[in-house]
Amino acid sequence: MYKFFKRSADIVISLLGLIILSPVLLITSLLIKIDSKGPVIFKQKRLGKDGKVFDIYKFRSMCVGAEHTGSGVYSGKGDSRVTKVGKFIRATSIDELPQLVNILKGDMSIIGPRPPLTYHPWPLEDYTEEQRHMFDVRPGVTGWAQINGRKDVEWNKRIELNVWYTRNISFSLDFKIFFISIFKVLKNADNENTGETAAKAQAEKREAVEK
Repeated sequence: MYKFFKRSADIVISLLGLIILSPVLLITSLLIKIDSKGPVIFKQKRLGKDGKVFDIYKFRSMCVGAEHTGSGVYSGKGDSRVTKVGKFIRATSIDELPQLVNILKGDMSIIGPRPPLTYHPWPLEDYTEEQRHMFDVRPGVTGWAQINGRKDVEWNKRIELNVWYTRNISFSLDFKIFFISIFKVLKNADNENTGETAAKAQAEKREAVEK
């Protein structure tokens, strides 16, 4: 019952969000165009519900072709590939606002596990049977893992938190995640990628296979 209500709420909230935030979306688009060459919207392949691949939308915050240089699609503190406008929209999470369109399309939900890349931390076929339960629901703009460490959390732990969410999904839990997420965005907490998180996860996965 709640899952039906959740989808209805997603549609209403994302539609209202696009209308209310339209001035912010327009100004951000103009600033990105003025600041650097390239498209306003950055599209990236992600894994969604049931492992289905979809294009996630974000405001472009890095120079064109940045994913093929440096540390790939992830950036840390002081990354020179991030544009001037990009630094601001990342710090305020404005870069995530185009995902309201993903929500309307049915690719995503407001609350849910963050959708991983198709190849990182590993391909879909390399997830364990237990880990694949994180794909039982639509991915979200924010989720349980995001309010429990966000980018500081090592990948195996992130996935564990995501699976826990799918098994305990409720209105009260989503309500809690929503408001804690707002608080974290305002504080800009845990918003820098930590390169060691992925490396550690890969090492632990290899050890588990070897055993």
